Amino acid sequence: MPFYKCLKCGKVWQYPLSECPFCFIKLEPLVSKQAKVVSASKVIIPTMRHAFVPYFSALIEDENNNKWVYKSIQELNQGDCLSYCSDSEAIAVWRIKYDYLEAIRKAIELIKGLELKENSKILILPSLFSATQAHVRENTSPEFLQAIIEYLLQNNIKIENIKIASQAFGEIPIEAMAERSGLLAVCLKNKIMPLDLNKTNFIKQDDLEISEEVIKADLVINLGINQAGRAKATENIFRILKKENYLGLKYLCSEKEIAQKLENKINNLINLSEADYLRDKEGYIYYLGIILAGKSFLKLDRVFNEIIMSREISDLIADISFEDISLVGRHIKEIQFNLIKI
Repeated sequence: MPFYKCLKCGKVWQYPLSECPFCFIKLEPLVSKQAKVVSASKVIIPTMRHAFVPYFSALIEDENNNKWVYKSIQELNQGDCLSYCSDSEAIAVWRIKYDYLEAIRKAIELIKGLELKENSKILILPSLFSATQAHVRENTSPEFLQAIIEYLLQNNIKIENIKIASQAFGEIPIEAMAERSGLLAVCLKNKIMPLDLNKTNFIKQDDLEISEEVIKADLVINLGINQAGRAKATENIFRILKKENYLGLKYLCSEKEIAQKLENKINNLINLSEADYLRDKEGYIYYLGIILAGKSFLKLDRVFNEIIMSREISDLIADISFEDISLVGRHIKEIQFNLIKI
């Protein structure tokens, strides 16, 4: 995990301050490349947020002598090195500590990164489902969208090659949702003009009418926002279809069939799902603190519902076997909890 250092006074913090409180200059991130176990304890008493025992609570130290606490379902001993495998076809699960950008970087690394070039054209598809403020967690948060943009800029993507787009399938105008959610402010801050996909051209591929902006993009980034009992990353990808085409298809086949057709049709897609704060059906907010990434929006949504041990699963993903999904990053038992019991 990264730490943040002031190059003037040398003080180090574990969380991303905007500037050093002593020197008033920007902090530099110190990203760990190696980490080993200093000490570890075996925990055998379960709690509501740590229901599965035994697990190991370890003190970890990186090559810069920075230390932090780490939970592992696998046994850890003094001197062990932390390592993670990567798989481009897996679903990556990673914890968000204090820094969205670091979590995004790690999650993408676990699925073997993205093929980004300086002139790559990127289309970001944030979740916009309602005209609510960011803390309600119905839409992609402004912080998450900003971190995605920063990640792309750090990988030498030109700002003029980044587009942020969505469309409204309901009666509320997309402009109202974008402004209320705070996403419009992020677009304007970065000098990116938001795009209403409903006003773009659509290209027919079999019985699907897909926005031309999706076809022309080198990479489409689908930003999911997780919610119990739903498949929000999958629901969000429907926004790339022409509204009339989507509503017409719903009379001819199920949404699950539409989703499967889209997953087979789109090859330039990556899904990043924000699950730091979780909103249940009653509107209560819980801190979960994870991010998910992968090529398959259907599998990604299925993994999230397994994490919260949801009893109600959307029909979109109900027949997907969790055991058949490959995971990388954090072990499911390290982050899993029963939302109903909290």
